[in-house]
Amino acid sequence: MSESASPSSAKSSLVFVFLVVLIDMLGFGIIMPVLPKLITSITGDTVSQAAVYAGWLAFAYAAMQFVFGPIVGNLSDRFGRRPVLLGALGGYAIAYVLMGFAASLLWLFAARIIAGIMGASFSTAYAYIADISPAEKRAQNFGLIGAAFGLGFIFGPAIGGILGEYGARLPFFAAGLLAALNLLFGFFLLKESLPPEKRRPFKLARANAFVALKGLSGQNKIVFWYAAALTVWMTAHVVYPIIFAFYAIESFGWSEWTVGMALACVGIGAAIVQGVLIRVLIPRIGERNAVIVGAVSMAASSIFYVIAGPDQGWLIFVAIPIGALQGLFQPSINGLMSNAVSDETQGELQGAVASLQSMASVIGPPLFAAVFAAFTVAGSIHYLPGAPFGLAGIISLIALVIFLRGYALHCTSGEVEPPPNAKTLVN
Repeated sequence: MSESASPSSAKSSLVFVFLVVLIDMLGFGIIMPVLPKLITSITGDTVSQAAVYAGWLAFAYAAMQFVFGPIVGNLSDRFGRRPVLLGALGGYAIAYVLMGFAASLLWLFAARIIAGIMGASFSTAYAYIADISPAEKRAQNFGLIGAAFGLGFIFGPAIGGILGEYGARLPFFAAGLLAALNLLFGFFLLKESLPPEKRRPFKLARANAFVALKGLSGQNKIVFWYAAALTVWMTAHVVYPIIFAFYAIESFGWSEWTVGMALACVGIGAAIVQGVLIRVLIPRIGERNAVIVGAVSMAASSIFYVIAGPDQGWLIFVAIPIGALQGLFQPSINGLMSNAVSDETQGELQGAVASLQSMASVIGPPLFAAVFAAFTVAGSIHYLPGAPFGLAGIISLIALVIFLRGYALHCTSGEVEPPPNAKTLVN
C-alpha cells in the first residue's frame, strides 16, 4: 500500500474511486431513455435513423477510450492518480452539459468524444485501487468497479426515465451536476496514492495498448496471456447492452417496462456479485477458480437464451442469476495482472487493459448485431433470436482457455502460487 494513502484514508479513497465510476455509469444510464428523443428533436429524423446516429456516437466513445486509455494511464504514472481522476470528473461535467445544450449532431459527437477521453480514466481508477490495496486484496477491491457498473445500470435508466418526463435535456444536466459534485468531494478529500519516488517519466511512444503490453511483458510474459483473455472476454460481454432489448422484444414481445426490469435484475446481480460475493469467494477459491466460475456461468446462462421459446420468457429470469457469477471473471484477472507487474507501471497496465477493452467494445456490437439480424430476418435459414448469446457463450469459453494457458505458464514460472485454501476445480 502506498505511503501517501494512510490506512485511515484508504477507505474514503476507495469510496471516491467507486463514485467516479458510478457517476460515469449513472450518466450513461441516465441518458439512455432520452437519447433517441434528443437526437430526433435535433435532426428531425425518424427513430430508425436516430438509432444509426446513436450507434456512431457509441463508436466514437469507444474509439476515444481505445486511443486515450494508455495515454491517461501513463499520465497517471507520471503525475499521480489524483489530478487525472479530478480532471476526468471535470471533463464528464463539461461533456454532459454540452449534450444538454446540444443544438446539432456535431455538438453531440463533440460531447461523446470528450466523454470517451474522460472514460479512459477507468484505467487510473484501477491503478489507484492497486496502489492502496495489499496484493491479496486487489482482486476483491477491483470488484468495486464492477459493483459501480451494476449500480449505475440499475439506477441510471430509472432516473433518466423520471427526469425525461420533464424534458429530454434535463437528465444530461443532472448527470453533469453529479460529476461536478463528485469533483468537489474529491478535491477536498481524495489523497494521492502514488508517491513521487514511484513515478516514472511519460513517454508518448509507450502510450498505446500494444507497445505498453510489449513493455509490460518484458517484466512478466504472462501479462500478454491475461490481457488477451480479458479482451476476448469483453468482446463476449458486450452482447448484453447491445442485443438484450432487441432479443427480448423479438422473442417474447416484452414491453419496455419488462425489458427495463430485466436489465435492472442484471444490474442487481452484478452489484451483489462484484460488490459483496467476490470478497467471500476469491479468498476461499482463489483468482484462478473464480475466473473459471465466471466463464462457465456465462456459457451456462447463454444456453437459456438460445433455447427459450416464445412463451418461455421466464427462463431469462433463471438465466440472469446464473449469469451474474460472470462478474468474477474480470476483477480476478485484473488482480492477477496487477500482481504480475511493478508498482511503478500499474497505471500503464490498466491503461493498456482499458484500451483493449474499448477495442472489444468496437468489435463486439457490429458482430452480435449482424448475427442477430442473420437469424431473425425474414427468410433466414433458421430462426434463432438467441444466437448472439450462444456465440457469446462460446467466446467466453475461448477466453477461459486462453486464461488457463497463461495461468499454467505463470505457475510454472514460480512467480505465483495458488492460495493455500483454494480448491482445484479443473485439472
